[in-house]
Amino acid sequence: MLRRPGLTARAALWLAGTSLAATPLAAQQQAAQAAASAADSQAASIEALYVPTDDDERGLWMQMDEIERDRKTSPLVIHDEQINAYVKSVLCKTVGEAKCANVRLYIVRTPQFNATMAPNGMMEVWSGLLLRMENEAQLAAVLGHEYTHFEERHSVRLFRNAKDKTNAAGFLNLIPFGGLIGLGLLTSIFGFSREMERDADAGSVDYLAKAGYDTAEIAKIWSRLRDEMDRTAEARNTKSRKDKNGGLFGTHPPSAERVETLREAALANPGVPGATGEQEFRQAMVQYWPEFVEDQLKLNDFGGSEFLLESLASDGWTPGLLYARAELYRRQNDKVRFAEAAGFYDEAIAGGGEIAELWRGRGLVRMKLGQADEGRADLKEYLRRSPNAADAPMIAMVAGVQL
Repeated sequence: MLRRPGLTARAALWLAGTSLAATPLAAQQQAAQAAASAADSQAASIEALYVPTDDDERGLWMQMDEIERDRKTSPLVIHDEQINAYVKSVLCKTVGEAKCANVRLYIVRTPQFNATMAPNGMMEVWSGLLLRMENEAQLAAVLGHEYTHFEERHSVRLFRNAKDKTNAAGFLNLIPFGGLIGLGLLTSIFGFSREMERDADAGSVDYLAKAGYDTAEIAKIWSRLRDEMDRTAEARNTKSRKDKNGGLFGTHPPSAERVETLREAALANPGVPGATGEQEFRQAMVQYWPEFVEDQLKLNDFGGSEFLLESLASDGWTPGLLYARAELYRRQNDKVRFAEAAGFYDEAIAGGGEIAELWRGRGLVRMKLGQADEGRADLKEYLRRSPNAADAPMIAMVAGVQL
C-alpha cells in the first residue's frame, strides 16, 4: 500500500480500513438500488396483467367483471372467512405476496373438480377440488397452475385467436353470464391448448419448488383423478374416460403422458421432499369436509365417491368418514348395501361418533332390513338428539311417535 505523505502508520491503517469498509457499503447500496428497481419492474409487470390493452380486451374484461359481480352475491359462493383466508394464504405462499395481492378468490360450493382464473384476475376454486386434495402442496400446485395461465395471458391469447377467426363481438356473446358454472363453461370455451397446459404445469412445478413444497405431489393429483375415473366407470359398468379430453376434465385432461411428464419434472426440480403441509391442510378443511362429502354423495357416483372416501381414510376411518360411507351405502337401495351401511353406522357410534344423523341413518336401514323395533329406537334417539331437525316431523311419523 502507498502511504500518503505526512500520515502516521496508524492513520494510514485507519484510512485503509475506511476504504475497505466503503467498498462493500457502495456495493450494498448498488445491490439495494438494483433490488428496488427489480421490485418496481415486477410491480409494473404485475399491474399490466390487470389492464386491458385495447378495445377488444376491454370488452372481454367487462364480461368477466359481470360474471364476478354475480359471484359476489351468489349463494353458491362460500363466504366463510376462515376457509377463504386459508386458501388465499396458500396462493400467496405459492406465487408470492406481490403477485397474489390483486387476485380475487371465490370458493364455489359444487362437488365437481375445477379451478379457474379469468383474465381480469378473478380466481375460482370449487369445493369438489378441495375435497380431492390430500395436502397443502397439492392445493398449491393447482393454484400455481391457474396463476401461470393468468400470468402467461393464455385466455387473452385464445381470445385473440378466436377473434381472428370470427369476430370479437360474436365471440363475447358465447360467454355465459351468471349461473353455477359460468366460469367453468368459460374455460371450456377457451379450452387451453396442450402447449398452454404444459406451460402451466411447468410454472406450477417452479412455483411449488420456490415455495418450499414437495413437487412430487403434483403428479399424484392427476394420477388419483385417473384412478377415480376408473372406479366410477367400474361401478357403472362403462369404459373409463381417463384418457378422453372431453367432459369434466376437458380443460385439464389427466392423461398418462401428463402424469409422467410431471413426475419427470419433479425429479429435475424436487423442491423440498416431504414438505406437503398435510396436517395444515387437514386442519383447515376438517369442519368443511362433511358438507363437501354430502355434496359428493348426491352425485350418485358410487364408485368415485367410495374411492374418495377411501382416500380420505388413508390414515384410518374416523366416525365422520364412516358416517359418510354408511350414507353412501344406504342410498344404494339394496339390501346387501343396507346391511353394510348398518355395520358402518355401528362402527362410527362405537368409535365415538355423536352426530344425531348416525342414529337416523341406522334407524332407517334397520327398518328396511325388517328390524322394526331397533329401527324405531334409533329414530327416537335421533329425535331426542336433534328435536328441531328439519326432517323431524317425517322421522317422527316413521318412528310412530308424536312430537
